[in-house]
Order: sequence, then structure tokens, then C-alpha cells
Amino acid sequence: MIIIEQLSKAYGFRQVLSDIDVRFEPGRVYGIVGENGSGKTTLFKCMTGIEQYTGTITAGLSPLKDHTGYLQTEPAYFSKITGREYIRLLCQARGKDPGDIDGKNIFDLPLGRYAATYSTGMKKKLALMAILLQENQYFILDEPFNGVDIQSNIIITAIIRQLKQLGKTLIISSHIFSTLSDICDEIHLLQGGQFIKRVYEDGFDELEQEMKALFIGNRIAALELK
Repeated sequence: MIIIEQLSKAYGFRQVLSDIDVRFEPGRVYGIVGENGSGKTTLFKCMTGIEQYTGTITAGLSPLKDHTGYLQTEPAYFSKITGREYIRLLCQARGKDPGDIDGKNIFDLPLGRYAATYSTGMKKKLALMAILLQENQYFILDEPFNGVDIQSNIIITAIIRQLKQLGKTLIISSHIFSTLSDICDEIHLLQGGQFIKRVYEDGFDELEQEMKALFIGNRIAALELK
């Protein structure tokens, strides 16, 4: 379980998150949606110890960052590290033996090549593979489907469902609402640095319509398309 209470984050005078209160239970998949700049990535960075914040974050396993697999939107790599070396490095950081890395290469990545030369989608799949082999209890996936081919999207969805069955806690952001509605138990709408709505499966369709009305509004009409 992860419990967040009164979490706030500001960059100078710009308030990004304000008094966030939320609880994430094991064996459930949570979707986080919101416009760009709503605070999704900042929240994830606070949870993983990358950013400082005010408020409290407590978890069943502590420190939270040592038990969390964090997939960033755009994973970064050292210039001279191969995909295989990267996986070994991340597993060693957690005291885990990755075993037969090549046998577990479900995305058919060129593990002998420098990771920095990978395409955007390949970099994301390598980062995901590494955090999976760390045997984390918590997973925070920031836009895991962006830049990834359809076949890999299907595999990632199946992985998420398997992790749920294993009792892991999964928190996922995505701009692809249909994907979240297929795999999530709850979806939380983040707007202006605060969670303004929590919706369960039976309310996903209604939430999607509300989001369309909120985000689109009169913007298309303003283009005066002809």
C-alpha cells in the first residue's frame, strides 16, 4: 500500500501540486490522467525520491524508491552502455540476479548495442524490461505506450495484468484513455495540481465524455475549419 497525504510541490512561485491525498492498494491498477502540465510526472518524481516535496508518503515497503520500478516517459542512458549491461546494472543496484537476460528478452532488443543508439520505443522497452527484472513491488509507468509499436503495446498490457495478479501496485499515466479503461481498476483525474475526481470501472465512459468536454471545449470551432 502507498498512502500520500497533503503532498505539495512548487518550483519557486509556481505551485505544481497542492495537498494531494490518495491511497494506492496492492493488486490494483490505477490510471492517472490530466492535461500536459497538470502535475502527473511531478507527482511520480516525488514518489520516487527524485523531487523534494512537502507532505508525507508512506508505503508497506520502505523506502518506497527502493521497491519501485519507475518507467520514465523518456528514459536516458549513458553513451557507452549496452542494453545488456544496463539491465545488469539496474538489477545489481537492487541486489537481484537477472538470470538469463537473453532468454528473457521478450521484446527482441539488440542487447549488445549501445542503449543510447536505440529508437525511442526500444529505449522504453529496455527500461521496462530492466525494472521488471528488479522484482519490484510497486510500478509507476509514465506513458508506457507512447512511441511503442502495436505488438509491444499488447505485450505491455499483458504484463500489467500479470503484475496485478501477482499483487503488485501499478500506477500508470497515459494520454490514450481507451488503453487505461481496458486495464485500470480506478482512474484519477489530475487538474491544476489536485485530484478532482476518482472513477471506478463503471464510470469510465462517463469520465471520458467529461474529459472530452473539458479539454476540447470550443477549441475546434475556433479553428474555423473549412
